[in-house]
Amino acid sequence: MHTHDLAEWHHDHVFDTGNIAGERSTRLVMWITAAMMVVEIAAGWFYNSMALLADGFHMSSHAVAIGLSAFAYAAARKHAKDSRFAFGTWKIEILGGFASAIFLLVVVALMVYGSVERLFSPEPIHYQEAMVIAVLGLAVNLVSARILGAAHHHGHDHHGHGHEHDHHHDLNLKSAYIHVIADAATSVAAIAALAGGWLLGWSWLDPMMGIAGAVVVAVWAKGLIVDTSKVLLDREMDHPVVDEIREVIAERGADSETIIADLHVWRVGKGSYACALSIVTHDERLTPKRVREWLSVHEEIVHSTIEMHHCSTGRTLAC
Repeated sequence: MHTHDLAEWHHDHVFDTGNIAGERSTRLVMWITAAMMVVEIAAGWFYNSMALLADGFHMSSHAVAIGLSAFAYAAARKHAKDSRFAFGTWKIEILGGFASAIFLLVVVALMVYGSVERLFSPEPIHYQEAMVIAVLGLAVNLVSARILGAAHHHGHDHHGHGHEHDHHHDLNLKSAYIHVIADAATSVAAIAALAGGWLLGWSWLDPMMGIAGAVVVAVWAKGLIVDTSKVLLDREMDHPVVDEIREVIAERGADSETIIADLHVWRVGKGSYACALSIVTHDERLTPKRVREWLSVHEEIVHSTIEMHHCSTGRTLAC
């Protein structure tokens, strides 16, 4: 006999106060970043600093990328009640983080190109004036990082009761945070390059720092692409929650020789998972509802689809 049962799914689980805090923070940081971007690009152009100009264009790309993150939050919230999204809209945020990471790689290519060009075609730089703007840019980035960091901890406060192995990373917020930290790193590089050129006469340091900053950003972008890709492709079968589901069924179903014939687990929220199980058992009274009660000890399992195969007494579990 085959019995199918679906747990009731509420989209409210997917968009919560943690997301709202993230949306507000990313929107605020977007406008701060955009304002500083204008200042840095104008100053870099006027003072002939490749490091400052690269930092400004780098910041402009981040303003767009952080804007994408804010848009992803808004889209997820707008469609949170839309039943056409079978497991909610959380992956819109993940998609935003993935798009931001791809955008970062484009920025890396532009930074390397501009820096190499300046190595072979150096121009006089107004070091003191450019350094003032670079320091201001660093201060803005640190303030933005603090804003996003506060939103990240706010999200943790609302999800801290979940899986002990899972940090409930908001990958969309993480992408915005990485953009800001990358901006801070390029600002530090710009300050160092300008200081070296001003005090030591090393004009080549300005474009070299642009290249070094691009390498650092590329490494961060790669990590973010890996993290978001895992979620987008539902690569969750190596997550600890999978072993815990197997342990629960093995422990609770030992007396009735109940085993899992097939299992699929995937993420539907920051710390929320759905699973589909095919159960083989000798217990004629065992129901999907009862199996779901077994699984309820793990709060992160918010949706389950359970298929029951009941074997006659005396027959093997391969029935």
